[in-house]
Amino acid sequence: MSLQQTNIAATQKLFEAFGAGDIPAILALCSDDIRIEFYGPADIIPYADMYDGMEGARRFFETVLSSVDIHVFEPQEFLADADKVIVTGVLHLTAKSTGRDIKSDFVHVITMRDGKWQKFRDFMDTHQAVKAFS
Repeated sequence: MSLQQTNIAATQKLFEAFGAGDIPAILALCSDDIRIEFYGPADIIPYADMYDGMEGARRFFETVLSSVDIHVFEPQEFLADADKVIVTGVLHLTAKSTGRDIKSDFVHVITMRDGKWQKFRDFMDTHQAVKAFS
């Protein structure tokens, strides 16, 4: 299996663990020094922030999973080159605090090291998330 195929497979496995709400399985696929960047206003979107290390990753994923109900989280395309994996897809979430929907396309840019996520950047229509959490 090529490096690109290995990185895509690890990313697909992490997405499956996320869909199942399996935090230990998610963290097992993250590097100890992982950096997570979710853009948007942190005073409105509960999980918008920068997170470093395993404890940061745990906080990020726990906050996301406790803040939204996931109806659709569908990766549609996986592109890989060297240590980068780019994933495009669609999501439909409901903000638990308000009951409002978040529907958006997303792009995830992931940097891999030794088959694990070292950096994760999330791009979506944060305007939709702001409306849902406001």
